[in-house]
Amino acid sequence: MNRVEEIKLPEKVVICEVAPRDGFQAEETWIPTERKIHIVRELAKTGIQSIEITSFVHPKAIPQLKDAEQVVKSVQDLTDIKFRALVPNVKGAQRAIDAGITKLKLMLSATDSHSLSNANCSVEEAQLGFAPIIELAAKSGVKVGGSISVAFGCPYEGKVPLERISTIVERYTEMGVNEVSLADTTGMANPKQIYTTLGVLKKNFPQMTFSMHLHNTRGLAFSNVLAALQQGIIHFDSSIIGLGGCPYAPGASGNIATEDLAHGLAEMGVETGINLDKLTIAARNIRELIGHDGGSYILQAGPFSQLYDKPHVQEKLEK
Repeated sequence: MNRVEEIKLPEKVVICEVAPRDGFQAEETWIPTERKIHIVRELAKTGIQSIEITSFVHPKAIPQLKDAEQVVKSVQDLTDIKFRALVPNVKGAQRAIDAGITKLKLMLSATDSHSLSNANCSVEEAQLGFAPIIELAAKSGVKVGGSISVAFGCPYEGKVPLERISTIVERYTEMGVNEVSLADTTGMANPKQIYTTLGVLKKNFPQMTFSMHLHNTRGLAFSNVLAALQQGIIHFDSSIIGLGGCPYAPGASGNIATEDLAHGLAEMGVETGINLDKLTIAARNIRELIGHDGGSYILQAGPFSQLYDKPHVQEKLEK
């Protein structure tokens, strides 16, 4: 009898919850500051260890996040959570550090078209402008992680050449950044592309830690998660109830829902440290607070463990 070889997956992964930043920025209706803080505290009860809590952008750029300082300062007692924040420039970085953030995430696009819409400059210009942010962070004892939005496909330019991604990662390496988030901002990636891209990047940049930020625009996010897992990736972003979207990427929908990701990983025997029951309760509560969800399969169908009464087959036959 031929033996079927099992897919080798990591034993444990780390999920970073990004709804308080990526999710909230896509909401047109103002979310009161107290409600944002309440949602962060709800998420903290689930076993989630990392949260991207906000973005220190100019209030005119994303009005929904104009209360960034107040939100961050109000949850400093949650010492079991590692908070990070997205920053576009030195001023935003200083605001984040002053508020108590200990990890900054740099904002960068893979294509010039998206970068011009998002940062009003080319990719190279934007990345070279990170030097003072990195210097400030080093002086303040704060960590810095890089990111590459539309890494697998741009709504303006289409597929992004792997050579371009490699060039960006090389620049990050030269700057001393050793973590990079690869974002499928508009859900244009496919599992083969994810697997191949990560294979090349991991081979060429063995000291770099890569994480995945996958949107579910076309329903391929979890398939892409599996492809990344097979390349040994253990860091993933997700958003409770699938909230999210990019204001500079037409058609972008939310990230893979945290409850869907955690549930799928658990079913495959991959540990996340998250209590699925508490996470599902939090998801329902947050959907009530926000007024909608972004496409959560678990809220729609429930987990695999949710069973129903067996049909009374014999009684039906007798009738």
